[in-house]
Amino acid sequence: MVNSGTRAPRRLDELARLQAGVVSRHQALSCGMTRDAVRWAVRKGHWQQVCPGVYATFTGQIGRPAKRWAALLHAGEGAILSYETAAELLGLTDQTAARIHVTVPEARRVVAPPGVVIHVSRRAIPRWNFPRGIPPHTMTEDTVIDLVNVAGTLDEAAAWVTAAFARRVTGEWPLRQAIARRSRLRWRDHLDEIITLAATGTHSALEFRYDRDVEHAHGLPRAARQAPFIKGDGSRGFRDRFYEQYGRLVVELDGARYHPGDRRDHDRLRDNQAAATGGATLRYDWSAVTGRACETAAEVFAALCERGFHGTLKPCSPACRAAASLARPSWPSRPSRPCGPGPGVPRR
Repeated sequence: MVNSGTRAPRRLDELARLQAGVVSRHQALSCGMTRDAVRWAVRKGHWQQVCPGVYATFTGQIGRPAKRWAALLHAGEGAILSYETAAELLGLTDQTAARIHVTVPEARRVVAPPGVVIHVSRRAIPRWNFPRGIPPHTMTEDTVIDLVNVAGTLDEAAAWVTAAFARRVTGEWPLRQAIARRSRLRWRDHLDEIITLAATGTHSALEFRYDRDVEHAHGLPRAARQAPFIKGDGSRGFRDRFYEQYGRLVVELDGARYHPGDRRDHDRLRDNQAAATGGATLRYDWSAVTGRACETAAEVFAALCERGFHGTLKPCSPACRAAASLARPSWPSRPSRPCGPGPGVPRR
């Protein structure tokens, strides 16, 4: 609420309430305050300047919502929150970016204050009718595409697309329509595959890399994605990858980056070897899927063969290491079914 020491008009008080306590000088003057009254409010400490010409009408810490409104009001007419900042508002991410991102029309020239990034759009910025109190921002599909467009790697691009599907904030058709409207778009050649996988249960960049580089590239059977199950406490859970027809083998994918020397690698290797000789779960992290895809494929292949798979392990490239990895004695020796078709059984 506007500090009572400013003697601000009721209209400005209501406006500040809707804008996380932030108002612009222009708004204050339009509501009936004088320039001297605005300067007095700041000088006496009733208001705080957040950006040039933009004020928090309260004392104390300025929170994230107030900073977003301040960036918008500083950018002026036609400005809209975008990129990582729009992703925060839309629930695309739980992380808070260091800087606030605002997009303005091409005809505008805005100097970015500290902590704000100004993007200039050559396309017309749609003016949606947002509910009162909701800062204008790009909608879900445009936000995803904007973030894909500035992604430095394919993994980063895939992470934004898969997150949108995992969090159920978009669908395949709206996203494809939005992409079709863009004349220039980075990673366009890869987006069709990413969206197809995301729409059928690939919910992270790591899962995308597993499906593409481990499973598909090496000819492994396709697992069920996000397979539901009931936990011991009766709540509902989901298996990342589930090979039900092959001994109900489960593959769990850990998105945390691998830390060299961590004992988790030893524990994971132990668990995987146990699963390949009769256990139930294989666990892989980012390093195993992205840095050792061939070896990981060989491990999954051996576990599948142990459970009745009669297919063959396909090399992903002339330099594929999967076959060589499979030939090494990685698991304790025990009588087992050979990895390959039995007599009279055609190869798939």
